[in-house]
Amino acid sequence: MDYAERLTVPLRWWAQGTMLVASLWLAVLAATPGPVAWSATFAALALMIALFVAYGRARVSVGDGELRAGRAHIPLAHVGEVTALEPDEMRRLAGRDADARAHLLLRPYLKRGVRVEVTDPADPTPYWLVSCRRPDRLVSAVRVNRTGPHAG
Repeated sequence: MDYAERLTVPLRWWAQGTMLVASLWLAVLAATPGPVAWSATFAALALMIALFVAYGRARVSVGDGELRAGRAHIPLAHVGEVTALEPDEMRRLAGRDADARAHLLLRPYLKRGVRVEVTDPADPTPYWLVSCRRPDRLVSAVRVNRTGPHAG
């Protein structure tokens, strides 16, 4: 694996989620008996943890002649130009200039990413737009793998 990254949720989401659950506990405790408040709080905390872990489970990787973004994967032989995007470009391509046919793996807490052109004529997807923390390293990994020993 030449590049691998898990798009985990940031620490501030965990802190804010914990404060939300604590607020819920306080509100429910004021209106119901203690065991009910603790049960509701435990359920809310478990739900928050499950949601954050599931949302942050997405992976971006390059290796074995493939680019993977979440559950999607594409052989590097069908990857054209790969461009690292700064926050303004990323926001523009994810919003105003977006193509409805594009494959998107976006996370609101990651402001940068890459645009990956798809060159397979049988694929209706014109490009992938993928959030990541280190877009320059992802671009380099795609280029190295495309020309390296695993290239298709």
